Amino acid sequence: MKCNSPVASDRPGKKKMVKACANGQEKLVHFGAEGYGHNYSAAARSSFKARHKCGEANDKLSARYWACKNLWAGPGGSTTANPKGRKGKY
Repeated sequence: MKCNSPVASDRPGKKKMVKACANGQEKLVHFGAEGYGHNYSAAARSSFKARHKCGEANDKLSARYWACKNLWAGPGGSTTANPKGRKGKY
């Protein structure tokens, strides 16, 4: 598996996984809860980034870093909304 390149997760309940490589260390990180949407509106993106302090997420070996960078990054991300059975604020 290539370093720092997210792919679909093989773990039940998770969306993505990545072989995180930083500071001479390697770690398999699973991130993103399956069954929830991500990056589906500007308000949801803003709330997620504030709640998880994405501005301070610098550790490539953490799930927080990858969720901020991959699932919730920028306006051009995924527009998958929450499923109808899940209530959300946005």
